[in-house]
Amino acid sequence: MSMNRREALQATGGLGVLGMFVAAGVLTPEEARAQQAEWNKAAFETKDVNSTAKALGGDAPTASDKITVTGPDIAENGAVVPVGATSTLPNVQMIALLVEKNPNALAAAFNLTPECEPFVTTRVKMGQSSDVYALVKSDGKFYVAKKEIKVTLGGCGG
Repeated sequence: MSMNRREALQATGGLGVLGMFVAAGVLTPEEARAQQAEWNKAAFETKDVNSTAKALGGDAPTASDKITVTGPDIAENGAVVPVGATSTLPNVQMIALLVEKNPNALAAAFNLTPECEPFVTTRVKMGQSSDVYALVKSDGKFYVAKKEIKVTLGGCGG
């Protein structure tokens, strides 16, 4: 069987990159399996902020002015709404972003190490105008802040 250059690169390209990561010590199979085992399915099936905090191992969150939720006031395309959060609370361990009127409220959860700056950003899908919450775990307690984001219908106003 004869293989041309393109077929050879396609067949081995992914293996080469993975091999590079393993050789560099960046990735091990054990770490990949551990990350998969830590996924909290129950938290991603919650419908509101309080039940999300409970599923993540905390109590009802306290409102905080030390958390800022970022995002547009009006999103013209609900399929890709840029949202984020930052906090000035000490020892932030986790930041989660929730969209109140989505079928599953929790859109993303980020575990942070002490070396990380407490700032996250991502894009979420929003079917309609809604409050977007940032749920922050700091020193083992949960805090929350929100921002209303309006989603226009077909870019014609909302």
